[in-house]
Amino acid sequence: MNTDEFRRTGHELIEWIATYRERMESLPVMSPVAPGDVARQLPTEPPMKGAGLDHIVQDLERIVLPGITHWNHPGFFAYFPSNSDLASVLGDLACAGLGAQGMSWQTSPAATEVEDVVMDWLRQMLGLPETFTGVIQDSASSANFCALLCARERSTAFGQTRGGMQWEEEPCVVYASSQAHSSIPKGALLAGFGKEHLRLIETDENHALRVDLLEAAIQADLSAGRVPCAVVAAVGTTATTALDDVRGIADLAAEYGLWLHVDAALAGTAMVLPECRWMWEGSEAADSIVMNPHKWMGVGFDCSAYFVRDPEHLIRVMSTNPSYLRTAQDGEVRNLRDWGIPLGRRFRALKLWFQLQDLGVEGLQRRIRRDLDNAQWLREQVAATPEWELLAPVPLQTLCLRHVPAELAGDEVALAAHNLAIVERINRAGHCYLTPAVLKGQQMIRVSIGSTPTEKRHVEGLWQELQLQAVASLQGPVASSA
Repeated sequence: MNTDEFRRTGHELIEWIATYRERMESLPVMSPVAPGDVARQLPTEPPMKGAGLDHIVQDLERIVLPGITHWNHPGFFAYFPSNSDLASVLGDLACAGLGAQGMSWQTSPAATEVEDVVMDWLRQMLGLPETFTGVIQDSASSANFCALLCARERSTAFGQTRGGMQWEEEPCVVYASSQAHSSIPKGALLAGFGKEHLRLIETDENHALRVDLLEAAIQADLSAGRVPCAVVAAVGTTATTALDDVRGIADLAAEYGLWLHVDAALAGTAMVLPECRWMWEGSEAADSIVMNPHKWMGVGFDCSAYFVRDPEHLIRVMSTNPSYLRTAQDGEVRNLRDWGIPLGRRFRALKLWFQLQDLGVEGLQRRIRRDLDNAQWLREQVAATPEWELLAPVPLQTLCLRHVPAELAGDEVALAAHNLAIVERINRAGHCYLTPAVLKGQQMIRVSIGSTPTEKRHVEGLWQELQLQAVASLQGPVASSA
């Protein structure tokens, strides 16, 4: 492809994306295709001769689009907000067009220095002190894994330079809420702690980690000759956006010498609002913090912000320095290959820069407040309507609710089937998309508000749909989509 062909096809593709965003609300939110539908439209063998991209936009429309679940749809209330605002899309385009490799300062100085600056912008926006330094990771899962590796090496006095954890006489222990994200147990296992040395602490009536049980677990491990190593405080758990007591956990971490990692993957965006920062009070004492601009902030996936208080410790744990990577500037600059697991790094900071430049702090604050207001409006409707109940507080933009008709009250099996049927009916209708979940044995309907185009009218429409399908579910099974 030459530049003239690129220009022609690129303009056509930009026009298709813009038109797609304009008509998105008319599309079914959840993809209706069956397994194998997309694959069957593609050749089973690669093309022997290049045919160019003259028909690629038509192929996107015909083959790909039916198999897309529209995460930027105003009726998307599933999982978590994972917006890709158009300014961020342009940042990704610039990133791909430049094709920069940002593993070290010398390989593309702008990739490092733009990241340095926009991550400090983000630190300021979140109200974090200057003691934190930020770096972009691909996801919170990777950042959580980095945190546990750093904790392990601090507790073992850099055991990786000797025999690793297999040589340690006293096993190290990781603590987190039973409601913590699945990446915490996964990271603990991959970091070599072992399942027997992972403590998932029970939660209170608000689904937040019980600090008293955490301290009891720490003391029990100390008495048994184990080493309390790391504790993860969740600010906005995945299921309910529950808020762990970061201050109380931080005090215990300081007392017993644990690494404190704060996982605020979704909820971190809310900290752009000064009135929300009480939610993670105590985070200034953390060793590491993660939040995801690629969720509620509108930056396209993947872009996860990882902040650390001791960059030198992170670098010592992560660095490799073979001769072919050394440069004359190494003593003067950050080489971001030493700030995470991958060697290669895309210029992710561009899309964060584009997004912040487009919206500004005030524009982002308006959007977050809108979503919080919409969540509170829906909370009020549920609380005021007979036979509907909330299963968790609503500190942010996620609601956990269920329908409890009188004829099914007390029958958890029937209630689970009924509420799953409500979700299935709504998803099949195509106007909205929800994902159900189970909270402490109770089936719930989980509503996550925060898609960029979602306005109050869309939340009102969802509430009407919930009530309509609750009645319909009691009258008969979901109709087949065949």
